[in-house]
Amino acid sequence: MVAARLNANKIITPPILKKMLIAGGKNIKLNRAQIDSLNVFPVPDGDTGTNMSLTMASVIDGLSVDAGSKMEIVCDIVSKGALKGARGNSGVILSQILKGFSLVVAESQEIDTRIFAKAMKKGTELAYSAVSRPREGTMLTVIRVMSEKALELSKFVNDFEDFFNKLISCGEEILAQTPEMLDVLKKAGVVDSGGFGLVVLFRGMLKGYLGQEIEEGLETSSPDNNVIQSKGFDDGSDGVFIDYHNLDEIEFAYCTEFFIINIYKKTTLSNIDKMREYFNEIGDSVVVVGDLDLIKVHVHSNNPGLVLAHALQLGELDRVKIENMLEQNRELKKKLEAERKPIGVLSICAGEGFANIFKDLLVDQIVSGGQTMNPSAEDIASSARKINADNIIILPNNKNIVLAAEQARSLINNKDLYVIPTSNIPQGISAMLSYNPDSSLPEILAEMNSSIVSVRDASVTYAVRNSQIDNLKLSQGDIIGIERGNIVCKGKDKGEVVKDLIKKMKKESDEIVTLYYGADVPEQEANKLLEQLQEAYPDCEFCMFFGGQPLYYYIMSIE
Repeated sequence: MVAARLNANKIITPPILKKMLIAGGKNIKLNRAQIDSLNVFPVPDGDTGTNMSLTMASVIDGLSVDAGSKMEIVCDIVSKGALKGARGNSGVILSQILKGFSLVVAESQEIDTRIFAKAMKKGTELAYSAVSRPREGTMLTVIRVMSEKALELSKFVNDFEDFFNKLISCGEEILAQTPEMLDVLKKAGVVDSGGFGLVVLFRGMLKGYLGQEIEEGLETSSPDNNVIQSKGFDDGSDGVFIDYHNLDEIEFAYCTEFFIINIYKKTTLSNIDKMREYFNEIGDSVVVVGDLDLIKVHVHSNNPGLVLAHALQLGELDRVKIENMLEQNRELKKKLEAERKPIGVLSICAGEGFANIFKDLLVDQIVSGGQTMNPSAEDIASSARKINADNIIILPNNKNIVLAAEQARSLINNKDLYVIPTSNIPQGISAMLSYNPDSSLPEILAEMNSSIVSVRDASVTYAVRNSQIDNLKLSQGDIIGIERGNIVCKGKDKGEVVKDLIKKMKKESDEIVTLYYGADVPEQEANKLLEQLQEAYPDCEFCMFFGGQPLYYYIMSIE
């Protein structure tokens, strides 16, 4: 049943904007699989919908806590949440659209169609600036054309329902034209997935504006920290994470934690809430959870005596622990300085085997990610902070992660990040094989960038739907061989497709073929294939390693 319209005044207030964004994110989540299915190639790693959904989930998590009633607060949450949660190219672009939009609307407590249109224009500008080589026929085109339409409509349309309906129609029209702008879309018989995601977002926002419900409940990634699962005592761990690689001067010197037991009969739930408020006034990192049977407290303050005295008003104290964080901070800084090195390396990959290979090649931190699970800019920045080095080299190893890796730079102030634009795992391994930590930073970057240019990669996976790619007619379940992003062969047997790929790719001068088998390939099967390849090409060296990657049976490089 359609709910009553939330807004009859033809404006958007902070609470309404919050409802619109949450509904928009929810709509993307519900249509995530459909957006993913529009991937150009019919391989099982279409993840645009997933990336956009996770980016909006980060926004929703912030708005769901308490966005307040001021537009600037709502916009700050949206902008920061989108940036920290941005995953993949589509997520980064979406984060910039939301950031530009927020910059404009934050200046007004009430948004009319003119302000909304200007905000869309600003978001479009930031989105285009985030991509080094913008291509038309993508989600950039969709948001640009919709923004232009919004500016035109805002001159004579002041009703948001009419405004949004016309805007969505415009988005659908330009989306339908994207296959004519990009040949790869036309060959695959699909529209741009990111552009479709934007249309889905605006459809959801319109429903939020009108107060219409979207089926199913939202799921957020935030754990419920206000509930103690057991009334018994735990091991004393408070679950508070201290980032030992970000040791700035601390404001509060003492960490105090304890339980309140045998709570006095006069104590009420309101007393517990007031105690929490008091601790937030005199300190930070406050955790006060429990009920009238048991309360657990954790707080950082400069006066543990005040904390304990206040808690004693509610009941008896048990398992009291007070730590001097100033002294801990001094010791950690000494250790950090002693172990600091000039250059560190962070690599992104999926699969236990690949993670071990990169570690053996002196990579300091591994971020789990790749096809279907692109890490966010914040995920990358968080891992980079853990590397005890002033300069961090990042290997994205996936073309859809390069933008997020670049975006991570803006989230770190005390380190310099350098992105080697590796678009696949073989390029990342080649870069690490050329890595010499004893060389200067400019020399290292030059060598690593040079090493990835000549890498010829290929992979073997399966088709997830019937499709026609160039002269190849594919059926769902076909094993397909991909060379540098192009589907070049198909078959019913993984090993035979590998052989077909090598036959098409191998030049007479090639000497080494390296294969990495995935999680779905038994070791015995991989070794048998290796023997067959060595027998077929006695003058070429073949190497087989366990990559453990999902979805792709084999990843390989030829040199």
